[in-house]
Amino acid sequence: MPADTTALFVEHRRSLVEYAAGILGSRAQAEDVVQEAYIRFSVASEKGASPQGEPILHPLAYLYAVVRNLALNWVRRSSLDAAGSRTSEEIASVASDAPSAEAVLLHRDELRELAAALVELPERTRLAFNMNRLEGRPLREVADRLGVSVSRAQQLVKTAMIHGAKRLRTLQQ
Repeated sequence: MPADTTALFVEHRRSLVEYAAGILGSRAQAEDVVQEAYIRFSVASEKGASPQGEPILHPLAYLYAVVRNLALNWVRRSSLDAAGSRTSEEIASVASDAPSAEAVLLHRDELRELAAALVELPERTRLAFNMNRLEGRPLREVADRLGVSVSRAQQLVKTAMIHGAKRLRTLQQ
């Protein structure tokens, strides 16, 4: 497995566990899901393609998708096991996984606000953020592309993230 893939996983492991725990409601189960995701991610990375044969263009996004899918499968399996002892009325009252209309609107507003915040940034800062956080490129590649040191590339990404977080805070107030 390429070293940058392992480094990517190690760097984002904590946030992956938190993400899975939010879906599962259990940190212990989240640890199991993230471990399974790592195994699947490492196999796909070695092959250079997903199990469907598609190239992995954005490894971080792919890793989050694997964690999400495994966590949702875990929840479904658990609910199916428990559903055997439930009545049809109880099953019908279970909430849908689909987000509410309010949640969709809130997330759209947040995305618009983040897009507006990114436009306000200097071009290099915006490029560094896009390459690292949206495209999943490692900081070394971002630094090489922008002709700066890795620590400077990291500072640019951090500046963009702080700026976006401030804009989101003003939206929530």
